[in-house]
Amino acid sequence: MQVKIFNLSIFLNGDFYKFQSYKIFTLDDLRIFFNYKKKLIIIEYNSKIIPSKNWARVFLKNKDQIEILTIVGGG
Repeated sequence: MQVKIFNLSIFLNGDFYKFQSYKIFTLDDLRIFFNYKKKLIIIEYNSKIIPSKNWARVFLKNKDQIEILTIVGGG
């Protein structure tokens, strides 16, 4: 049985990344991979803000541009 490997190249927060995976990555997979907590972040996907309820349904493609913004409170 042959195993399919997915190659992916994206820009995340202005940096270029290349991945290999046995499954197609979603925005939520990317968040987990980079150890971001689900609360207090915003994900911008190709210049559009994606609601957190949709992160598991947005599949990454080559050359996607993603920004993960963290919300920090202060005094």
